[in-house]
Amino acid sequence: MPKVAMESADLLVFEALRPRLFLIAYRMLGMRADAEDVVQDAWLRFSTSAHDEVRSVEAWLVTITTRLSIDRLRSRKNEREAYIGWWLPEPVVEMVEHTPEAAAELASDVSIALLWVLERLTPEERAAFLMRKVFDQDYGDVAIMLGKSEAACRQLVHRAQERIRQDGPRFTVSKNMHRVVLEKFMQAAAKADRNAMKTLLSADVEYRADGGGKVPSLDKVLIGTGRVAGLYWAVENAFRDRVVYRMARVNGEPGLIRYINGIVESVQSFCIDAGTISRIYVVRNPDKLQATPSLQ
Repeated sequence: MPKVAMESADLLVFEALRPRLFLIAYRMLGMRADAEDVVQDAWLRFSTSAHDEVRSVEAWLVTITTRLSIDRLRSRKNEREAYIGWWLPEPVVEMVEHTPEAAAELASDVSIALLWVLERLTPEERAAFLMRKVFDQDYGDVAIMLGKSEAACRQLVHRAQERIRQDGPRFTVSKNMHRVVLEKFMQAAAKADRNAMKTLLSADVEYRADGGGKVPSLDKVLIGTGRVAGLYWAVENAFRDRVVYRMARVNGEPGLIRYINGIVESVQSFCIDAGTISRIYVVRNPDKLQATPSLQ
Protein backbone atom coordinates (compact mmCIF):
# COMPACT_ATOMS: atom_id res chain seq x y z
CA MET A 1 0.00 0.00 0.00
CA PRO A 2 1.40 3.47 -0.90
CA LYS A 3 2.64 5.51 2.09
CA VAL A 4 0.02 8.23 1.61
CA ALA A 5 -2.79 5.65 1.59
CA MET A 6 -1.39 4.03 4.74
CA GLU A 7 -1.27 7.40 6.50
CA SER A 8 -4.85 8.11 5.46
CA ALA A 9 -6.00 4.72 6.76
CA ASP A 10 -4.15 5.29 10.03
CA LEU A 11 -5.87 8.63 10.48
CA LEU A 12 -9.29 7.09 9.89
CA VAL A 13 -8.60 4.46 12.55
CA PHE A 14 -7.35 7.06 14.98
CA GLU A 15 -10.31 9.40 14.44
CA ALA A 16 -12.72 6.54 15.11
CA LEU A 17 -10.98 5.94 18.45
CA ARG A 18 -10.48 9.61 19.36
CA PRO A 19 -13.66 9.94 21.51
CA ARG A 20 -12.65 6.94 23.64
CA LEU A 21 -9.09 8.21 24.00
CA PHE A 22 -10.35 11.65 25.01
CA LEU A 23 -12.62 10.14 27.67
CA ILE A 24 -9.68 8.21 29.12
CA ALA A 25 -7.44 11.28 29.19
CA TYR A 26 -10.14 13.59 30.57
CA ARG A 27 -11.06 11.19 33.36
CA MET A 28 -7.40 10.85 34.22
CA LEU A 29 -6.66 14.58 34.14
CA GLY A 30 -9.93 16.44 34.69
CA MET A 31 -9.07 19.14 32.14
CA ARG A 32 -10.17 19.34 28.50
CA ALA A 33 -7.00 21.03 27.22
CA ASP A 34 -4.73 18.52 28.98
CA ALA A 35 -6.81 15.64 27.60
CA GLU A 36 -6.68 17.02 24.07
CA ASP A 37 -2.89 17.47 24.33
CA VAL A 38 -2.48 13.86 25.45
CA VAL A 39 -4.65 12.54 22.62
CA GLN A 40 -2.69 14.59 20.08
CA ASP A 41 0.57 13.29 21.50
CA ALA A 42 -0.80 9.74 21.23
CA TRP A 43 -1.55 10.34 17.55
CA LEU A 44 1.97 11.65 16.88
CA ARG A 45 3.47 8.57 18.47
CA PHE A 46 1.09 6.26 16.62
CA SER A 47 1.75 7.92 13.26
CA THR A 48 5.51 7.42 13.65
CA SER A 49 5.40 3.91 15.14
CA ALA A 50 6.28 0.65 13.44
CA HIS A 51 2.78 -0.65 12.72
CA ASP A 52 3.97 -4.13 11.87
CA GLU A 53 4.66 -4.57 15.58
CA VAL A 54 1.19 -3.39 16.67
CA ARG A 55 -1.19 -6.32 17.18
CA SER A 56 -4.20 -4.22 18.20
CA VAL A 57 -4.35 -0.55 17.27
CA GLU A 58 -7.02 0.15 19.89
CA ALA A 59 -5.08 -1.56 22.68
CA TRP A 60 -1.90 0.26 21.66
CA LEU A 61 -3.58 3.66 21.63
CA VAL A 62 -5.42 3.08 24.91
CA THR A 63 -2.15 2.01 26.54
CA ILE A 64 -0.14 4.97 25.29
CA THR A 65 -2.93 7.40 26.20
CA THR A 66 -3.06 5.99 29.73
CA ARG A 67 0.71 6.17 30.15
CA LEU A 68 0.88 9.71 28.78
CA SER A 69 -1.88 10.73 31.19
CA ILE A 70 0.05 9.24 34.12
CA ASP A 71 3.14 11.18 33.04
CA ARG A 72 1.07 14.39 32.81
CA LEU A 73 -0.35 13.83 36.31
CA ARG A 74 3.14 13.42 37.73
CA SER A 75 4.53 16.48 35.94
CA ARG A 76 1.79 18.83 37.12
CA LYS A 77 2.18 18.03 40.82
CA ASN A 78 3.99 21.31 41.42
CA GLU A 79 1.29 23.20 39.51
CA ARG A 80 -1.38 21.76 41.80
CA GLU A 81 0.60 22.65 44.91
CA ALA A 82 0.84 26.26 43.70
CA TYR A 83 -2.84 26.44 42.73
CA ILE A 84 -4.77 29.02 44.73
CA GLY A 85 -7.62 27.53 46.74
CA TRP A 86 -9.48 24.33 45.93
CA TRP A 87 -8.78 22.63 42.61
CA LEU A 88 -11.84 21.09 40.99
CA PRO A 89 -12.06 19.33 37.60
CA GLU A 90 -13.18 21.29 34.56
CA PRO A 91 -16.87 20.39 34.13
CA VAL A 92 -18.34 18.96 30.96
CA VAL A 93 -21.65 20.82 30.69
CA GLU A 94 -24.68 20.30 28.46
CA MET A 95 -28.08 21.90 28.76
CA VAL A 96 -30.78 19.47 29.85
CA GLU A 97 -32.45 17.60 26.99
CA HIS A 98 -35.04 15.05 28.04
CA THR A 99 -34.34 12.48 25.34
CA PRO A 100 -33.56 8.75 25.65
CA GLU A 101 -30.50 9.23 23.42
CA ALA A 102 -29.07 11.83 25.76
CA ALA A 103 -29.67 9.61 28.78
CA ALA A 104 -27.92 6.66 27.14
CA GLU A 105 -25.00 8.83 26.04
CA LEU A 106 -24.39 10.03 29.58
CA ALA A 107 -24.67 6.66 31.26
CA SER A 108 -20.89 6.20 31.37
CA ASP A 109 -19.94 9.72 32.46
CA VAL A 110 -17.90 10.25 35.62
CA SER A 111 -19.23 12.83 38.07
CA ILE A 112 -17.33 15.86 39.35
CA ALA A 113 -17.56 14.34 42.83
CA LEU A 114 -15.82 11.14 41.71
CA LEU A 115 -13.18 13.04 39.73
CA TRP A 116 -12.49 15.14 42.82
CA VAL A 117 -12.00 11.99 44.92
CA LEU A 118 -9.77 10.52 42.21
CA GLU A 119 -7.46 13.51 42.68
CA ARG A 120 -6.61 12.05 46.10
CA LEU A 121 -5.18 8.90 44.46
CA THR A 122 -1.74 8.27 43.04
CA PRO A 123 -1.55 8.39 39.22
CA GLU A 124 -1.22 4.59 39.08
CA GLU A 125 -4.19 4.03 41.42
CA ARG A 126 -6.28 6.42 39.38
CA ALA A 127 -5.39 4.72 36.11
CA ALA A 128 -5.95 1.20 37.45
CA PHE A 129 -9.34 2.13 38.95
CA LEU A 130 -10.59 3.89 35.83
CA MET A 131 -9.44 1.22 33.41
CA ARG A 132 -10.87 -1.61 35.51
CA LYS A 133 -14.06 -0.11 36.99
CA VAL A 134 -15.06 2.52 34.41
CA PHE A 135 -13.72 1.08 31.15
CA ASP A 136 -14.13 -2.58 32.22
CA GLN A 137 -10.66 -3.71 31.15
CA ASP A 138 -9.39 -7.12 32.24
CA TYR A 139 -6.67 -7.08 34.88
CA GLY A 140 -4.31 -8.60 32.32
CA ASP A 141 -4.83 -5.59 30.04
CA VAL A 142 -4.48 -3.16 32.96
CA ALA A 143 -1.21 -4.84 33.92
CA ILE A 144 0.18 -4.36 30.40
CA MET A 145 -0.89 -0.71 30.34
CA LEU A 146 0.78 0.06 33.67
CA GLY A 147 3.76 -2.25 33.28
CA LYS A 148 2.92 -4.06 36.53
CA SER A 149 1.80 -7.53 37.60
CA GLU A 150 -1.89 -8.40 37.76
CA ALA A 151 -1.57 -8.81 41.52
CA ALA A 152 -0.13 -5.32 41.85
CA CYS A 153 -2.96 -3.91 39.73
CA ARG A 154 -5.57 -5.64 41.87
CA GLN A 155 -3.99 -4.03 44.91
CA LEU A 156 -4.04 -0.61 43.23
CA VAL A 157 -7.74 -0.97 42.44
CA HIS A 158 -8.46 -2.17 45.98
CA ARG A 159 -6.72 0.84 47.52
CA ALA A 160 -8.54 3.19 45.15
CA GLN A 161 -11.91 1.66 46.02
CA GLU A 162 -11.20 2.02 49.74
CA ARG A 163 -10.39 5.71 49.31
CA ILE A 164 -13.46 6.29 47.18
CA ARG A 165 -15.62 4.45 49.72
CA GLN A 166 -14.31 6.76 52.46
CA ASP A 167 -14.60 10.05 50.57
CA GLY A 168 -17.42 9.38 48.11
CA PRO A 169 -21.19 9.83 48.48
CA ARG A 170 -22.70 7.64 51.21
CA PHE A 171 -25.76 6.58 49.21
CA THR A 172 -26.70 6.14 45.59
CA VAL A 173 -29.81 7.87 44.29
CA SER A 174 -31.51 7.74 40.91
CA LYS A 175 -30.98 10.56 38.45
CA ASN A 176 -34.69 11.31 38.76
CA MET A 177 -34.39 11.80 42.55
CA HIS A 178 -31.25 13.84 41.97
CA ARG A 179 -33.10 16.07 39.53
CA VAL A 180 -36.17 16.49 41.75
CA VAL A 181 -34.12 17.57 44.79
CA LEU A 182 -32.00 19.89 42.67
CA GLU A 183 -35.00 21.55 41.01
CA LYS A 184 -36.46 22.30 44.45
CA PHE A 185 -33.14 23.70 45.62
CA MET A 186 -32.81 25.84 42.49
CA GLN A 187 -36.25 27.33 43.04
CA ALA A 188 -35.49 28.03 46.70
CA ALA A 189 -32.14 29.63 45.86
CA ALA A 190 -33.71 31.80 43.16
CA LYS A 191 -36.23 33.09 45.73
CA ALA A 192 -33.52 33.55 48.40
CA ASP A 193 -35.63 31.32 50.63
CA ARG A 194 -33.16 30.22 53.30
CA ASN A 195 -35.61 28.03 55.20
CA ALA A 196 -36.58 26.11 52.06
CA MET A 197 -32.92 25.64 51.17
CA LYS A 198 -32.13 24.33 54.65
CA THR A 199 -34.73 21.58 54.32
CA LEU A 200 -32.93 20.33 51.21
CA LEU A 201 -29.43 20.38 52.73
CA SER A 202 -28.03 17.68 54.99
CA ALA A 203 -26.88 18.82 58.44
CA ASP A 204 -23.22 18.32 57.53
CA VAL A 205 -23.43 19.55 53.94
CA GLU A 206 -20.05 20.55 52.48
CA TYR A 207 -19.50 23.35 49.95
CA ARG A 208 -16.28 23.65 47.94
CA ALA A 209 -15.54 26.30 45.32
CA ASP A 210 -12.75 26.67 42.78
CA GLY A 211 -11.85 30.23 41.80
CA GLY A 212 -8.24 29.47 40.87
CA GLY A 213 -7.16 32.90 42.10
CA LYS A 214 -8.98 34.44 39.13
CA VAL A 215 -12.17 35.36 41.03
CA PRO A 216 -12.97 35.61 44.76
CA SER A 217 -13.67 32.21 46.28
CA LEU A 218 -13.64 30.34 49.57
CA ASP A 219 -10.31 28.81 50.56
CA LYS A 220 -11.93 26.54 53.15
CA VAL A 221 -14.75 24.04 53.07
CA LEU A 222 -18.05 25.62 54.11
CA ILE A 223 -19.96 23.19 56.33
CA GLY A 224 -23.52 23.24 57.66
CA THR A 225 -27.00 24.08 56.44
CA GLY A 226 -27.04 27.61 57.84
CA ARG A 227 -23.74 28.64 56.29
CA VAL A 228 -24.40 27.13 52.88
CA ALA A 229 -27.98 28.41 52.65
CA GLY A 230 -26.74 31.79 53.85
CA LEU A 231 -24.17 31.93 51.06
CA TYR A 232 -26.81 31.36 48.36
CA TRP A 233 -29.06 33.90 50.08
CA ALA A 234 -26.22 36.47 50.10
CA VAL A 235 -25.52 36.02 46.37
CA GLU A 236 -29.19 36.45 45.50
CA ASN A 237 -29.45 39.61 47.59
CA ALA A 238 -26.16 41.09 46.41
CA PHE A 239 -27.26 40.76 42.77
CA ARG A 240 -31.00 41.19 43.18
CA ASP A 241 -32.93 40.34 39.98
CA ARG A 242 -29.62 39.67 38.17
CA VAL A 243 -29.13 36.01 39.11
CA VAL A 244 -30.44 33.25 36.84
CA TYR A 245 -30.15 29.50 37.38
CA ARG A 246 -30.44 26.87 34.67
CA MET A 247 -30.60 23.10 35.01
CA ALA A 248 -27.83 21.36 33.11
CA ARG A 249 -26.04 18.04 32.83
CA VAL A 250 -22.70 18.33 34.57
CA ASN A 251 -20.56 15.30 33.74
CA GLY A 252 -23.72 13.35 33.10
CA GLU A 253 -25.53 14.25 36.32
CA PRO A 254 -28.13 16.94 37.01
CA GLY A 255 -26.38 20.18 37.98
CA LEU A 256 -26.79 23.93 37.82
CA ILE A 257 -25.33 26.82 35.87
CA ARG A 258 -25.56 30.17 37.63
CA TYR A 259 -25.53 33.32 35.52
CA ILE A 260 -25.03 36.81 36.97
CA ASN A 261 -25.72 39.81 34.75
CA GLY A 262 -26.18 37.34 31.88
CA ILE A 263 -22.64 35.94 32.24
CA VAL A 264 -21.71 32.43 33.40
CA GLU A 265 -20.64 32.83 37.03
CA SER A 266 -20.34 29.17 38.05
CA VAL A 267 -21.12 25.55 37.27
CA GLN A 268 -22.39 23.61 40.26
CA SER A 269 -22.38 19.88 40.89
CA PHE A 270 -24.24 18.16 43.74
CA CYS A 271 -24.16 14.91 45.69
CA ILE A 272 -27.57 13.76 46.92
CA ASP A 273 -27.65 11.41 49.93
CA ALA A 274 -30.95 10.10 51.33
CA GLY A 275 -32.97 12.86 49.65
CA THR A 276 -30.85 15.82 50.74
CA ILE A 277 -27.79 17.59 49.31
CA SER A 278 -24.63 16.45 51.08
CA ARG A 279 -21.89 18.04 48.93
CA ILE A 280 -21.71 20.93 46.52
CA TYR A 281 -18.81 21.49 44.10
CA VAL A 282 -18.76 24.94 42.51
CA VAL A 283 -16.41 25.76 39.63
CA ARG A 284 -15.92 29.55 39.34
CA ASN A 285 -12.50 29.69 37.68
CA PRO A 286 -13.26 31.45 34.35
CA ASP A 287 -10.64 29.34 32.56
CA LYS A 288 -12.76 26.25 33.31
CA LEU A 289 -16.05 27.83 32.21
CA GLN A 290 -15.18 28.77 28.63
CA ALA A 291 -17.08 25.82 27.14
CA THR A 292 -20.16 26.35 29.33
CA PRO A 293 -23.31 27.24 27.35
CA SER A 294 -24.27 30.91 27.44
CA LEU A 295 -27.62 32.09 28.78
CA GLN A 296 -30.41 31.56 26.25
